[in-house]
Amino acid sequence: MDGQLIQMEFPVKGGNFGGAGDAASKIKNILKQLGIRYEIIKRVAIASYEAEMNIVAHAAEGTIVVEINPNAVVVAAKDKGPGIPDIDLAMKEGFSTASQQIREMGFGAGMGLPNIKKATDDMTIKTEVGVGTELTFKIFLTDNREETLK
Repeated sequence: MDGQLIQMEFPVKGGNFGGAGDAASKIKNILKQLGIRYEIIKRVAIASYEAEMNIVAHAAEGTIVVEINPNAVVVAAKDKGPGIPDIDLAMKEGFSTASQQIREMGFGAGMGLPNIKKATDDMTIKTEVGVGTELTFKIFLTDNREETLK
């Protein structure tokens, strides 16, 4: 990566299940072009896809902002949606507020946030009911995580 900083932004439209996963796929391809290790690419792809699906399933619109620096891949998924009333409950595997229609399409199993948490090194959620949510996660590119937290 040679000390460079790469930033990208991808718009995500709520309800667009046909285009769901497009941003995660583009992020994955960019990481491949940069020669990032497969293990890292896989984790970023899983977490990015889950974050993107949450926007598609729950919000009117949103964006996925990606920063790739020499130490980590940082992704922020920001949406204009209903917000999360109870983050602790939302983090429980199987808990979902997805509509019946979304569940019938095969989404909304309540694994999105838990899967993101498992795939990432650091995750934060800022949310306001009736306004939206910003989920940020980081996946370190090095094994020396203590050094990259500074």
